[in-house]
Amino acid sequence: MIAIGCTAGFAAVVGVLVVTSPGWPRFRESFLSWSVFRSSMPDILRGFWLNIQIFMVAEPIILILGLGVALIRTTKSPGLLPFRLTATLYADVFRGVPTLLLILVVGFGIPALQLSGTPKDPVVLGVVALTLSYVAYVSEVFRAGLDSVHPSQRAAATALGLSERQTLRFVVLPQAIRNVVPPLLNDFSALQKDTALVSTLGVVESLRQAQIHESLTFNYTPYVGAALLFIAVTVPLARYTDRLARRAAARQQAGGAR
Repeated sequence: MIAIGCTAGFAAVVGVLVVTSPGWPRFRESFLSWSVFRSSMPDILRGFWLNIQIFMVAEPIILILGLGVALIRTTKSPGLLPFRLTATLYADVFRGVPTLLLILVVGFGIPALQLSGTPKDPVVLGVVALTLSYVAYVSEVFRAGLDSVHPSQRAAATALGLSERQTLRFVVLPQAIRNVVPPLLNDFSALQKDTALVSTLGVVESLRQAQIHESLTFNYTPYVGAALLFIAVTVPLARYTDRLARRAAARQQAGGAR
């Protein structure tokens, strides 16, 4: 009760200070216009559905390719050295390139080559660029998860007669994936926000819709509306990530106490 009372009191004080500040009427007119919000939100919502679709297409591809790159990087076979070097180079290069720059290069560069069979749809090119960028990050998350599995687990699986493939499938991967779920969810949140970057290719998603309405009304409320939609998706995901992190910490403490 004390915590709730203190929080409510703090919020009330901040609210009073904001609404009584000299610039509040001008801020409210420029950023919180109800009439502009009501007229622009239908188009922004339609654009946001395209953001969701881009995310839902890109995310499974990123997970599969990211896990594949991580498995290649953690293999110890001498014959796979060229693949390990290629995977390492890929992760280093694409983690070093800003996602926006990669979207511009892929989105405008590939159509400029005029090669037969290459995609020209800006939505497809945006998905390709996001995938190239996020596979590099997600592969590192998976690699950390694979490295977190204690070597004794592999030794125990071998002692039980499991093959290398069975050990990976039934012993290593389940533990590794469970360990990296919270950071993967963080990447999901980042990817959801970065889908707005494809607007630079001319894709009319939520950010582009907000820009169109802002240019028509000279009011910034459409940007606030678009931001609220992204917040509505990312905040619940962030709270769920925190919950999983607390459960993982509690599980580790319980294991250490035994």
